[in-house]
Amino acid sequence: MESLQKIGVPIAAILVFLVLWEALVRLNGWPDYVMASPSDLPQAYARFWELFLVGAWQTLWRTVAGLLLAVIVGVLIGMVMGFSRIMRDALYPLLVGFNAIPKATLVPVLALLFIGQHDFNTVMMAFLISFFPIAVSVGIGLSTLEPEYRDILRSLGASRVTIFRKIALPKTLPEFFGALKVSVTLAFIGTNLVEIVSPHGRGLGALFLSGQTNSNYPLMFAVLIALAVLGIALYYAVVFLERVFAGWAERETT
Repeated sequence: MESLQKIGVPIAAILVFLVLWEALVRLNGWPDYVMASPSDLPQAYARFWELFLVGAWQTLWRTVAGLLLAVIVGVLIGMVMGFSRIMRDALYPLLVGFNAIPKATLVPVLALLFIGQHDFNTVMMAFLISFFPIAVSVGIGLSTLEPEYRDILRSLGASRVTIFRKIALPKTLPEFFGALKVSVTLAFIGTNLVEIVSPHGRGLGALFLSGQTNSNYPLMFAVLIALAVLGIALYYAVVFLERVFAGWAERETT
């Protein structure tokens, strides 16, 4: 019953959203060049299904690659900040300042630095926009580690590696997965930013731009829904990993 609820409630919410969207368009009498309705989208998917498959794969693998890079770099930076107060004081202003920079301004910079490397530029943007929450969450998780646990293990002869593996790592996992859920959506934003802005863009972002150029609004909205589906799928992949590695931290709510 509980599993059915976890599956049924999100699906029901999505269906309600689609019904309200359809009703809003029909009640206002908006044509599809003003606001496409859900009933306009199947035709766009049927007509451009090959482009959707290719574009979805291009967008997905670049997003996942950037997210994996963000996890590696973010965890390393977070560990440095969590175990060293000096490094934490030194790195926090740099990270906050960098995160405050509008990432759209970095697209031409990357394009000039790595001319013709569209895949690399796209992965880098996904990484640059998504590593910050991971680094901060890991840093906070490690810096708030209870000192008495560390002192007890040290008195028993435990090494730093053992302390990290037995105490620090389990304590940080809930914060890490919470940040990773945020980073998933940010990584998609970074990927699509390059795909839309870059003149040599590929993927769903480029397909969206094509729809805009040709005033094909149902295609544009179909791309947005496809991006939402990919984001939801990747989000629930993170939820699955969270339940596998940090399921003990989840508390049941009614």
